[in-house]
Amino acid sequence: MNESESSPRIGQIVRIEQGREAGQFAIIIKILDDRFVLLADGEKRKYDRPKKKNLNHIELFNYISPEVQNSLLETGRVTNGKLRFAISKFVNEVVTDLKKGDQLDGERRCN
Repeated sequence: MNESESSPRIGQIVRIEQGREAGQFAIIIKILDDRFVLLADGEKRKYDRPKKKNLNHIELFNYISPEVQNSLLETGRVTNGKLRFAISKFVNEVVTDLKKGDQLDGERRCN
């Protein structure tokens, strides 16, 4: 297990693997303890109403949004627009590459 899988970071992009929102992307906005994090995507899951998720139920990507991370570390909060922007940037840059041969299915869009 490499380090990116074992320790979640603020501003890190994840894919939800369990529950109603399975397959969707979100960003870690708070780490509660060694098992749970709070996730938001700025759209269905707003910053003010984050989703508490078990780390076993999400896939951590080795990708941290510097905009979201800086905003949370400096002000303690982040705008929903910034969350949406970070996820769409991630999807455009990383997921497009993964689709060529990875397990991401082409049907699911996060926007």
